[in-house]
Amino acid sequence: MGGNGLNEKLIQQVLEIEKQAQAIHEAAVREADQLPTQAEQEAQALIEKARADAQEEARQLVADAQAQEEAARIQAQAEAEAQRMEAMAADHFDGAVRHVLHQVAGKEQG
Repeated sequence: MGGNGLNEKLIQQVLEIEKQAQAIHEAAVREADQLPTQAEQEAQALIEKARADAQEEARQLVADAQAQEEAARIQAQAEAEAQRMEAMAADHFDGAVRHVLHQVAGKEQG
């Protein structure tokens, strides 16, 4: 009976080891089944991040282009205003010179 009990104990240990091996195998199979889904989800996340980054970069490029256009418009406007004022000053200068010459000529005659 003592030998029989030992065999039974060994059989129980073998059965327990087989049960653990089966559980490890099943967990590995479940994990392997999840890998493609997980990889696909990670790939989608990378694609979404790349898309969001590209959209942000495009928005920034558009904003920069608009700012450059606005700066160019303001510069052109300022240059036009400067030319207008320069022309006005030249016109006033000519009138002032004529006035001074007229005044000087009038004093010489008087």
